[in-house]
Amino acid sequence: MYDVNSKCADDFINHEEILETLAYADENKENVALIDAIIEKAKKRKGLSHREASVLLACPIEEKNQEIYKLAEQIKKDFYGNRIVMFAPLYLSNYCVNGCTYCPYHAKNKHIPRKQLSQEDIRREVIALQDMGHKRLALEAGEDPVRNTMDYYLKSIETIYSIKHKNGAIRRVNINMAATTVDNYRLLKEAGIGTYILFQETYHKESYLELHPTGPKHDYNYHTEAMDRAMEGGIDDVGLGVLFGLDKYRYEFAGLLMHAEHLEAAFGVGPHTISVPRLKHADDINPDDFNNGIDDDTFAKIVACIRIAVPYTGMIISTRENQKTRERVLHLGISQISGGSRTSVGGYCEPEPDDAKSEQFDVSDTRTLDEVVRWLMEMEYIPSFCTACYREGRTGDRFMSLCKSGQIQNCCHPNALMTLKEYLMDYASLETKAIGDKLIEKEVLNVPNEKARAVVLENLRLIEHDNRRDFRF
Repeated sequence: MYDVNSKCADDFINHEEILETLAYADENKENVALIDAIIEKAKKRKGLSHREASVLLACPIEEKNQEIYKLAEQIKKDFYGNRIVMFAPLYLSNYCVNGCTYCPYHAKNKHIPRKQLSQEDIRREVIALQDMGHKRLALEAGEDPVRNTMDYYLKSIETIYSIKHKNGAIRRVNINMAATTVDNYRLLKEAGIGTYILFQETYHKESYLELHPTGPKHDYNYHTEAMDRAMEGGIDDVGLGVLFGLDKYRYEFAGLLMHAEHLEAAFGVGPHTISVPRLKHADDINPDDFNNGIDDDTFAKIVACIRIAVPYTGMIISTRENQKTRERVLHLGISQISGGSRTSVGGYCEPEPDDAKSEQFDVSDTRTLDEVVRWLMEMEYIPSFCTACYREGRTGDRFMSLCKSGQIQNCCHPNALMTLKEYLMDYASLETKAIGDKLIEKEVLNVPNEKARAVVLENLRLIEHDNRRDFRF
């Protein structure tokens, strides 16, 4: 039986409820009166239920779809303004004991080179990332209880935070790692991680078990209930995601929103982020072997409907997608993107040879961070390297209350401008710096609070003329 408050995955991601939701959406996908009512409700910026959002996703009426896209763009602006948070993944290890059929790290893959970064390797990689201008990392690793231990993760996090190179520093480490225990999540929290990220891959349990035939990840319930344990361990910022292309996208969409609803109901705070990766080619993985791929138009509508349904959450897109696709969905709800990414273990210091690649997936957007930053600013987005909320304790329900009240503009907009100024001074090309300085000059006038604006102007001066760094509200 469906129970949003239950701690059992079979209850809060209930198969029968999803099937009934999809049937309800099919019955009402051209019910204009209902669709109009759902859109009107969405305009209140309080979100939608998984059933309501599923009706919008199924709607084939072009006029209504354009209303959905327009509303998604406006909601994104209302909550996140024109800021785009920047990050990079750092792959620590591709040793893995699981048998996931869509990932080249699967245990049966005998020709992919297996690597694990030592602490000295991590130091070199982090310095390379700092020299690009990154301040926020997402750690990635396969599941291997012998090699990728909790002690290894904790030591790696400590190493990353300890590295100060020129004006560079990694100010926030998020982590995407296998489901674990409440005690281990508590250790990660104490180590100072920001967001704990774990993709569900697919919410369809039967498909999940087939796609994960061997290894600890085969346990659907343990994996799906990981966010509950993370919350119980004190991690109040968690990130959800599915890998679109593994199963039917409408099923995944409903399951994803049900998971968000469960976290809100059970813990009083929904997901801090939702990621929307699509299945891509990688080593011995051919996406054509899977028959649930989605086209770009469908992908764009998924992003728009998630933004409308969960207006407060950050939405992430990686370099799995090319520039054209990323540009399209930036307008529909995406608020965080990676730039200059490498999906191999140890790929930042020096490129891997073609015959020894350890990439988890092929990168579609291969531009440098400087090129991505300039591209965003040319579209009048503010690339933000801000990590202030984590470091000021504005996480979980404290961040969400700030976001939902609209007061985020008085914190995040100034912080974005100041961290962008740091990037321009320390890492940007001359062309990028010229564009960025003009953008900051214009955008500082949009800081709503007059006193805050005066502080920002003074801090910008200190960053440029006194080499001061790390101001934050």
